[in-house]
Amino acid sequence: MRASARRNAVGLRTGNDPRGLGHWVLRRYPVSILVIAPFAILIVPMALLNGNPGTTFILRLLSVALVGTVLVETVALAAAPPRPGWRQRAAEANLAHPHLYRIARVVAVVSVVASLTGAYAGRGTIFTQLTHDVAASPLARVAALAAGWPYLAFALLVASFLSGRVGRARVLGWTGFVIAGQVTTVALTGIVSPAIGYITFAAGAGAVCGLLRTRAVVAVGVVLLLAWPSLFAIRNEIRAQGGVAVSADVSAGDRLRVDLQLAEAGRYDVPVDVGQPGPTEFLRYGLVPRILDQERPMISTGALINQYLGGVATSSYSFLALGNVYFFDGWLGVLLYYIGWASLVVLLLRRGAPGPVRLSLFCFVMGGPLLWSSTYPDSMIGFLQHAVAALPVFALLWLTRRRTPGRRAPDRVPAPPRPGDVPVLSGSRLS
Repeated sequence: MRASARRNAVGLRTGNDPRGLGHWVLRRYPVSILVIAPFAILIVPMALLNGNPGTTFILRLLSVALVGTVLVETVALAAAPPRPGWRQRAAEANLAHPHLYRIARVVAVVSVVASLTGAYAGRGTIFTQLTHDVAASPLARVAALAAGWPYLAFALLVASFLSGRVGRARVLGWTGFVIAGQVTTVALTGIVSPAIGYITFAAGAGAVCGLLRTRAVVAVGVVLLLAWPSLFAIRNEIRAQGGVAVSADVSAGDRLRVDLQLAEAGRYDVPVDVGQPGPTEFLRYGLVPRILDQERPMISTGALINQYLGGVATSSYSFLALGNVYFFDGWLGVLLYYIGWASLVVLLLRRGAPGPVRLSLFCFVMGGPLLWSSTYPDSMIGFLQHAVAALPVFALLWLTRRRTPGRRAPDRVPAPPRPGDVPVLSGSRLS
């Protein structure tokens, strides 16, 4: 019984997996499962229930994206079949960082403080969006230096869990702390989508990394659906108190009709150019912190899309991540986009056991370019911003890394490898 508990602590099983076909597929096709999950849970059911005439278009889009991800993950499996002992190697890769859990907790605290401070100073709020201004407060610029740290904190907590030093309960407790910070930030920004996006990211990435079981992810989805009407009402109240007009004709149920957003992209001849960010903006906004480039304007592709559709620059519209890729790059762009990011995930997680840095980059991908609700191409700039913001932490991990791992016994002994063990593998305005 005790040995079984240790095996569950790392969350990796193989062979005749008692958790069934679903877990077997998740281990081998994690990106494909994460791409299809929001469509299976929310988008396609809502389209079918409400008779959305664009349902066929939505399914075609999803099919092209899945061709890319399934192709990459199948080739990866054929080229490098699962080898025994991955769990032990993952534990060793993360045990080489004796201060990993301490660093993860510090990053979690800083991420929450930075999120609240930035929101208090006006960064990323609905009120700043409506005035089309950049939050000029020094506090906002300093807080922006920790962009992406909520994702970084989650990755380091997962790495601590995989090392075997820290139990699931502690990691989930700290993850809950970061999520509470994201939810509290909503009270200052009046925008709920970043918090919802982070929760769905944590559920998906947690399932892939073995931190969360499938039933826990399902529970998260049910809780979000049940809580959404209350969250929507709270959001509207915050906006009304801040002097922002709230339409009484739009209900919480109406806001769940994201299938309408996605289907809208099918009405246009693609590709479309609305002045979206290009390679120059990718480098300027992605690699240079705003504190070093204070005169640059904000980037919001959602606002550009809204203007193209006949709206104003102070409001934002998106076709979701998949729809935006189609809108700007067409069918071939969708295929290449998902092939590219799935390939990066395979390299990060299957080329040997990942340590904290590779897990962090994986989380940046899952919380940005592959997050279903993110805004393309802004999410690609966000990926670069998050990687740059994480460099000080990566340097600290390198400086504190034990050069001769294994001399000190871990606080929690990872389970010995079993034959066939493999890894579970397996969105916003930008400043």
